[in-house]
Amino acid sequence: MSLFERGLIHVYTGNGKGKTTAAMGLIVRCVGHGGKVAMVQFMKGWPFYGEIKGLSYLPGVDLFRTGGDKCFRKGEHTEADLKEAQRGLAIARDCVTDPKYDLVVLDEINVAVDFGLLSLSDVLNLIGIKLPTIELVLTGRHAPRELIEIADLVTEMVEVKHPYQRDIMARKGIEY
Repeated sequence: MSLFERGLIHVYTGNGKGKTTAAMGLIVRCVGHGGKVAMVQFMKGWPFYGEIKGLSYLPGVDLFRTGGDKCFRKGEHTEADLKEAQRGLAIARDCVTDPKYDLVVLDEINVAVDFGLLSLSDVLNLIGIKLPTIELVLTGRHAPRELIEIADLVTEMVEVKHPYQRDIMARKGIEY
């Protein structure tokens, strides 16, 4: 029996901090009600993200990480980066069509589209095959207009002030 009668589509985007963090909050809430969750991370093969270990403590959460362990700029991806994105897309297809899941989070999928690792049509097709009872969350900067239009809930994180502006670099437990 699914936790949700009708699964909606969320988009968390914008240049501000908090997109993945907001999705993590939904994961905790869903698991707290006995839900099953899949989180597919795109472009996050680096093994030091705090959510990797943190999610392992939660029952009912399956985490799938894809991508290399190095960051890269838009337009600088390799063939290996493309393959990892396709691997993530295949995992995501399995998750959004598996009735055991109540919530599926596709972390940084918007960035994967913006960087040209995935096509918008692939993501739209993925949404089209989603089971109606699965809640779907797509995170990442630069969400395409088409995703924003079909989503039921869109939140744009807007950076007003950030420690990076004062040369305070990413901190373990806060930014990663």
